[in-house]
Amino acid sequence: MSPFAVKAIQLLLSLSILIVLHELGHFIPAKLFKTRVEKFFLFFDVKFALLKKRIGETTYGIGWLPLGGYVKIAGMIDESMDKEQMAKPPQPWEFRSKPAWQRLIIMLGGVTVNIIVGMVIYIFLFYSNGQKIVTNENLPNGFSVAQEFKDLGFQDGDHVLQLNGEDFENMNDLNKYLMLRDVSTLTVQHPNGEQETISLPEDIGMSMFKKGIREPFMPMRTTVIDTIYPELPAGTSPLQVGDRVLQVNGTDVTTFRSMSEIVRENPEKPVSLTVLRNGDTLNYTVAPNENGQLGINNLAREYTNNFKQINYTFGESIGGGLEYGYNILKDYVYQFKYVFTAEGATQVGGFGAIGNLFPDAWDWSAFWHTTALISIILAFMNILPIPALDGGHVMFLLYEMVTGRKPNDKFMEVAQMIGFFLLIALVLFANGNDIYRWLFE
Repeated sequence: MSPFAVKAIQLLLSLSILIVLHELGHFIPAKLFKTRVEKFFLFFDVKFALLKKRIGETTYGIGWLPLGGYVKIAGMIDESMDKEQMAKPPQPWEFRSKPAWQRLIIMLGGVTVNIIVGMVIYIFLFYSNGQKIVTNENLPNGFSVAQEFKDLGFQDGDHVLQLNGEDFENMNDLNKYLMLRDVSTLTVQHPNGEQETISLPEDIGMSMFKKGIREPFMPMRTTVIDTIYPELPAGTSPLQVGDRVLQVNGTDVTTFRSMSEIVRENPEKPVSLTVLRNGDTLNYTVAPNENGQLGINNLAREYTNNFKQINYTFGESIGGGLEYGYNILKDYVYQFKYVFTAEGATQVGGFGAIGNLFPDAWDWSAFWHTTALISIILAFMNILPIPALDGGHVMFLLYEMVTGRKPNDKFMEVAQMIGFFLLIALVLFANGNDIYRWLFE
């Protein structure tokens, strides 16, 4: 089975599980408060449904348009825009007849379930798999540092000891913390053994994002070529696995990162490489492809399986999973600010981007880890105060509870319509970005 098909199946399965559970979050409290639910659908049944069956007062089914799902609650202005029903006198079993606090619980149910599902998955992943972290002991040669961070005083070969004055252990989280957390200082040990505490600019995260620096600290990789990709230019060149690159375009290089940075400076020009092979110094020229790729790499395989394994009891897994899930949510909320920059808008992705979160070979552990992440993301996105989303309904309900005045049905219909078209525009934009990246990147 092709990697694309594997990812597509995982995406469909994951979204199906999460959509059904999300809608159950609305369905269950609605039934508890004796509110009639007319439809419960996985995917949208525009014009027709693939499968449907009426049980009691509710029609359950599967639609053909896999853009989400819904429950149609009687007496509620939603995406169905059922004006005929709303024109009739309110009935006791309708949503609009229930107290505001009950309607609020019904609307918060889906988001609540998504949060719970994400947390529960993380708890069981912590219990079954534990956690793999990378410590300084797993990085004997330290980090290779981006030039922008060298300008701040960091050096190739640095080991990070403390973050904001507190001991820092999991080096896997370092770049994420710099991008998403409030990091003011890093204490490092330089290759000469000297320790130094370096202050970071207040806007370091935004600066990294705008400059495209996603990984300012990477495990130190030498310039020894251990991988040549046959489909890229180096695949037809005289370069060989085991060659040590000494110079790129006449500039001495000692780390794979410094070599890559020189290549990126002039991505359209042929690259002159001086390599050491069996004691001989050789010179070759390789022209990169249209994406600026040569096709050589040092994957640092000695680090790939070099990590510290931490196992948890079930009790420890509860605390660890909850903390991990909370941090995922907090980091996602924090990074949302980047969407409102020119650089961030181009990074917004749709179903293609979500699908690429899954591995291209089936792995249940990776599947559930990604499903938990998507569940947390869905919770946050659904609670945004946009009409047509749960958060839009919550916003109007809170207004009603505070002021004692309920927005009239005409206002709600207009707001729902505006929110619906806004969501459609966002979906088209996000998936348009996916298509653009697929075609041109």
